[in-house]
Amino acid sequence: MKAAKVVIDTNVFVSGIFFSGPPYRILRAWQDGRIKIAVTEEIIEEYRRVIETLAVKFEHLEIGSILEKFLIEAQLVPSYSFKKPVCEDPDDDKFLACAVAAKSKYIISGDKHLLKIGQFFNTTIVTPRYFLDNLL
Repeated sequence: MKAAKVVIDTNVFVSGIFFSGPPYRILRAWQDGRIKIAVTEEIIEEYRRVIETLAVKFEHLEIGSILEKFLIEAQLVPSYSFKKPVCEDPDDDKFLACAVAAKSKYIISGDKHLLKIGQFFNTTIVTPRYFLDNLL
């Protein structure tokens, strides 16, 4: 079976690095080759900014190597912005734009603004739990 291409919002990605639970299991699925993750430069910068803030509290984790591996293996797609905001929180539009550019099947998010959209073009927006239980 071909690995599904997904976009992962920042909270899911960061939670997967620092904590256990569904976000962690989603990152494991990516490491095992069961899913592919698409990103843009803007998403990478947001991941990096949040990770660096949290890394101070989690000194025992080797954050640099985790992020480096991710950057090597994630699919980088060109950035795109919409003429008008799509999401109630315009900062979340970068995940929608990435999904469209990457032709991603899913955006995995816990963000209420993204989840409220539900479907965007050919991309379905789902929670980490739903993705694990129903799609992985």
